[in-house]
Amino acid sequence: MALSDSRLRSTFADASWTPFWLDRAERPSARPALEGEHTVDLAIVGGGFTGLWSALQALEDMPGREVMLLEADRIAFGASGRNGGFCEASLTHGLENGLRRFPTEIDRIEQEGRESLEGIAASIQRYDIDCVWEPTGTLAIATEPHQVQWCRDAVPHMAEYGHDVAFLDRDEVRAEVNSPQYLAGFWRKDGGANIDPARLAWGLASAAEGLGARIFERSMVTSMDEDGDAIELRTALGRVRARRVILGTNAFPPLMKKMQRYILPVYDYVLMTEPLSPEQKASIGWANRQGLADMTNQFHYFRLSDDDRILWGGFDAIYHWNNGVEPRNERRDATYALLAGQFFDMFPQLEGVRFSHAWAGAIDTCSRFSVFFGREFGGKLAYAAGYTGLGVGATRWGARVCLDLVDDLHTARTQLELVRKKPRPFPPEPFRSLGVWITRRALARADRRQGRRGPWLKLLDAVGLGFDS
Repeated sequence: MALSDSRLRSTFADASWTPFWLDRAERPSARPALEGEHTVDLAIVGGGFTGLWSALQALEDMPGREVMLLEADRIAFGASGRNGGFCEASLTHGLENGLRRFPTEIDRIEQEGRESLEGIAASIQRYDIDCVWEPTGTLAIATEPHQVQWCRDAVPHMAEYGHDVAFLDRDEVRAEVNSPQYLAGFWRKDGGANIDPARLAWGLASAAEGLGARIFERSMVTSMDEDGDAIELRTALGRVRARRVILGTNAFPPLMKKMQRYILPVYDYVLMTEPLSPEQKASIGWANRQGLADMTNQFHYFRLSDDDRILWGGFDAIYHWNNGVEPRNERRDATYALLAGQFFDMFPQLEGVRFSHAWAGAIDTCSRFSVFFGREFGGKLAYAAGYTGLGVGATRWGARVCLDLVDDLHTARTQLELVRKKPRPFPPEPFRSLGVWITRRALARADRRQGRRGPWLKLLDAVGLGFDS
């Protein structure tokens, strides 16, 4: 029986609006803001995963390099502390998207992704980062009859590219995670792990500082200008002259204004339950603790935390006029109520569970759903943005590419079309907002029509544009 709107809202009425990952007593104290004038070899703007991996790898490559990282708020304040904690090897938002957009390079891209994920695991071990690394793989769920064949077809296709993947029929998938909505699934057992993303970010920051990086928080860069053989960055209280600069600001308004043409920030919403009791946990199984996602266009992603809470997010990807990114966009009770209703439809045996946390964050979507790169100021500056989903794993590789670019290294990575070419830009307003509105309606219609894509979605496919989270 469907719960009323008021009953659904009551399930998160007492929730904290701070992301669960950041709502911890062990969150590090804020570092000081930048003051005064400084000169460095490499300045990094943004204290999310791209910036942190850039700092760490720069110092691993070249011990003694003067590296400074400037974060506008706190480490992991943005997407790095608001995501679902899925860390996957894919650099292209999944194999299918990569094949469609980079067919001649996909083997190399897949290998780069696998090596980068191995590098993440190695760094976690090397620097003793306690981020609850669980290499359990991912389970894709069919909840509609037409999706069952998609699951069957995915298994040999993914195996062809070296993935360890298994098809699960109705009984097998419900034996893994019990829901009356599950009809089938495929479990990719390699290439993915669940993590605590904030703890990973805090650990990377500590590791980078241990190698000599200087990190300043609450130090928003307000301007950036070329100054001879360097770039000058200004904050409210300080100034930095850097020989090289890496930008890792992602969905936030970019310092390089031309980047805004390629980025479309969409808000993603997440609920986190209170810890499940042993009886509640037994009612759903989930002994193998995989990360899960259903297979609709407007999809959900969900997983267990280390204390057996369920993180439940996705479905409603909301764009705000003119790339709006601001705190007020995070409170959207209608979306949280929608998510709560869908959660109890998926797991009716958990009726009565409450949500301890509700939060949102902006995803830096681009039209090809995968990271893109650029260089400015004669190659002294490099940036990476547009990760869309699955950015937790891809950011280490993105940082690696940025370091290659600012150091003017011609590597196998920098020769990839994925690095050399940008996605198609989004149109300006009002066409940008109108296009998002039409596309969201078309995606919902396709979900109602057994996945059949209508004329609008086929047109977007043909011209290489897209909208996803």
